[in-house]
Amino acid sequence: MSDKLAKMRNIGISAHIDSGKTTLTERILFFCEKIHAIHEVRGKDGVGATMDSMELERERGITIQSASTNVTWKDHPINIIDTPGHVDFTIEVERALRVLDGAVLILDSVAGVQSQSITVDRQLKRYKVPRLAFVNKCDRTGADPLKVCNQLREKLGLNAVMAQLPIGLEDKHVGIIDLVAMNAVYFEGEQGSELRVTEIPGELREQADEHREILLDAASMFDEELMEAALEGTATVEQIQKAIRAGVLSNELCPVFVGSAYKNKGVQTLLDAVLAYLPTPLDVTNKALDLDNDEAEFITYSDESKPAVALAFKLEDGQYGQLTYIRIYQGMVRKGSDLFNVRSRKKFKVGRLIRMHANHMEDISEAGAGDIVALFGVDCASGDTFCDPSLNVSMTSMFVPSPVISLSIKPKDKASSDRMGKALGRFIKEDPTFRSYVDDESNETIIQGMGELHLDVYVERMRREYKADVETGMPQVAYRETITARSDFNYTHKKQTGGSGQFGRVAGYLEPGNGEVNYEFVSEIKGGVIPNEYIPSVSKGFQIAMDRGTFIGYPIVNVRGVINDGSTHPVDSSDQAFQSAGLGAFRGAYEKAKPIALEPIMKVTVEGPTEFQGNIFAALNQRRGMIVASSEDGNFCVVEAEVPLAEMFGFSTVLRSLTQGKAEYTMEFAKYGKVPQSIAEELREKFLKAKREGNK
Repeated sequence: MSDKLAKMRNIGISAHIDSGKTTLTERILFFCEKIHAIHEVRGKDGVGATMDSMELERERGITIQSASTNVTWKDHPINIIDTPGHVDFTIEVERALRVLDGAVLILDSVAGVQSQSITVDRQLKRYKVPRLAFVNKCDRTGADPLKVCNQLREKLGLNAVMAQLPIGLEDKHVGIIDLVAMNAVYFEGEQGSELRVTEIPGELREQADEHREILLDAASMFDEELMEAALEGTATVEQIQKAIRAGVLSNELCPVFVGSAYKNKGVQTLLDAVLAYLPTPLDVTNKALDLDNDEAEFITYSDESKPAVALAFKLEDGQYGQLTYIRIYQGMVRKGSDLFNVRSRKKFKVGRLIRMHANHMEDISEAGAGDIVALFGVDCASGDTFCDPSLNVSMTSMFVPSPVISLSIKPKDKASSDRMGKALGRFIKEDPTFRSYVDDESNETIIQGMGELHLDVYVERMRREYKADVETGMPQVAYRETITARSDFNYTHKKQTGGSGQFGRVAGYLEPGNGEVNYEFVSEIKGGVIPNEYIPSVSKGFQIAMDRGTFIGYPIVNVRGVINDGSTHPVDSSDQAFQSAGLGAFRGAYEKAKPIALEPIMKVTVEGPTEFQGNIFAALNQRRGMIVASSEDGNFCVVEAEVPLAEMFGFSTVLRSLTQGKAEYTMEFAKYGKVPQSIAEELREKFLKAKREGNK
């Protein structure tokens, strides 16, 4: 059993948008004989890449959903997840990394480390996922893998070392030099499937010796045996591989490989590196919480004889019903066996168990620890833990960022209304960053997400997959409110109706929080002037008040509420009375605490030709942007800025016209910042007007 696990690899392909992730995955499928013909991402054959199975993905030439597949390379099973590069679909990357053991970070040999590479690297570090780097597109004009290796060190802080060197660059790129085995590998034949291994060409020998020395120096830090052998000049391939693997597994070394996926160069040697250096399920410790034992740490073991533990990390609505992707961490999952959903506390029987290949599936009867498979017809949510009924453990969940943009949406007719409801229910289950609610005042359905493209895709999916004819309103920014001064309160809630009344008095103060948590509640009640059982009710009243502020009508953040006095009535005091007292006290004090409006500030990175740098600066400045950094590399420039989300709508159209379509940008949430006075006044006026009209 452990022999099978020692051969297994669970890897993710991660990178900045347009670095060639899906193209590389397509080549891996071809060389592992999973597909018989290569399709391009924006293919003229109308087929599109195998892993981009959604119609929208093929049209736009981007990956929207992470797709899973299983291949075998040299008798080693590899589960691969091709993740999106666009920041709006960041949750797809988060959930893939949560269940993967290793990753291949792809970089463009010309553009190098781009904004989204930094985000992906941060996600890899969050989940402590070991990675290899693959510098792709070595056939492009201006390719410079050594520059990219330096950027990995400078921008990402990785201990990056070249494990391969290219033989020729741009249109002369024909193969690679393997610095471990010290030989040259040429990729020949119609689709680069014939490997010719020869001695290193004389003109590249000196460069190869120099970089091998650097590689040995870095690797020997992880293995004393190699350190001695390197000093004596007797280092073997096995010793070097063992040391590199130790460095990769400890997340302290990042070997860099080179090639061109599009031209079929370097893919097979990258697969060899995945087997040699990335972890097996046996190398990774996965932790869970033991719910029967006060959430004590529970270590899962990749052992098929133990009770099963699995994590549902992704849901998909397939043509035969809900498809639930699971990663098995311990034990076996068999067709017909019972599993327990820890969140919903429900037991269910495993019906169909399948292994996925993009949108094709293969029925299997059982799967064991370390495997990534899918179940059919299980009612669950993304992030649920399934375990054997004898256990009650929950895997630690993934990081879910909060949505920053919202959009009102309404169906055009009754049939569309039903379909829209069905689609929203589905999407919320699938994607934790997509949310929907009905606004109390306008009675409109509001959807929330990570960016314009994110919501665009879901609206388009409603129309295509659910045939729901919907109209959308203007995008809305997720503003927030906070306070800037301390404010005292002493509030009595008194209500007398027939029979028992309501009474509760609370006193204390509100003050700005420390920025670490949105809400902090402190009780300094002494002598039982408010009985202990009523204190949580006061906090609940505060939290209800924070859901919707009275300055511009948005949620309140970063507040510390302290209660230090109060009084009760022997008959009329109750939980409800103190909840109402908390609500009234908060609202009264909030008005005097100098509330201000906050807006989401986005980190915007624009990349394009240097000739348009002035235009890019001007476009960002016009949008209240603050330029944080700008760098030039030859005739290519990168501008980083912090810009309010409210100013970013329609920016892609403006940027295209200013740069003849040659620049592109990415945007992700950075922080909340104070709204300028004039805009805050507009928002306040709009809120008060809506309130007045609502009261008529």
